[in-house]
Amino acid sequence: MFTGIVAKTGTVAANAGRALRVSARLGRLRRGDSVAVNGVCLTVTRIAGAVMSFDVGPDTRRLSNLEGLRTGDRVNLELPLRMGDPLGGHMVSGHVEAAAPILEKAALPDGFVRLRTALPAELAPCVAPKGSVTLDGVSLTVTRVGRGWFECMLIPETLERTTLGRKGPGARINLETDLVARHVLRVLATRRRK
Repeated sequence: MFTGIVAKTGTVAANAGRALRVSARLGRLRRGDSVAVNGVCLTVTRIAGAVMSFDVGPDTRRLSNLEGLRTGDRVNLELPLRMGDPLGGHMVSGHVEAAAPILEKAALPDGFVRLRTALPAELAPCVAPKGSVTLDGVSLTVTRVGRGWFECMLIPETLERTTLGRKGPGARINLETDLVARHVLRVLATRRRK
């Protein structure tokens, strides 16, 4: 479980599709530990100095932007929540549902940015104004929702400390909708079928 509060960014050392290597110093890590990479929960398979290795399964490659990463690209990183840690963002599973394109990125006064992202129809019921989403592993509040899109406001701190400040229209970002909303909709759908 994660919170969507990015600890730091790392650099892609190599990407062979099913095997991803990321360079970053995250403290004491062991083989088998979890790390969110651009919001995707991955298991550390090897550590060599500052380079962590991960296996990336076919479903993860299909649903996320990890397969398109190139050597030198920056990625958002977060270690899992530990019992007693503050929940600064919201409950994030690291189970990305889609890689959605950025539709628009507009600069606003005082260094803020309005980010409009495509919203796949199957995920639309889980996205509501003032609800939470995770984009590339960053916990954000939804400000507006329209047909096929939603918007979030990025503060200067987020723009500086995460990769969202460097991405523009057309870039695909990993989307995870609110965990609670997903489960409530599943329960309602199951009840309707009875």
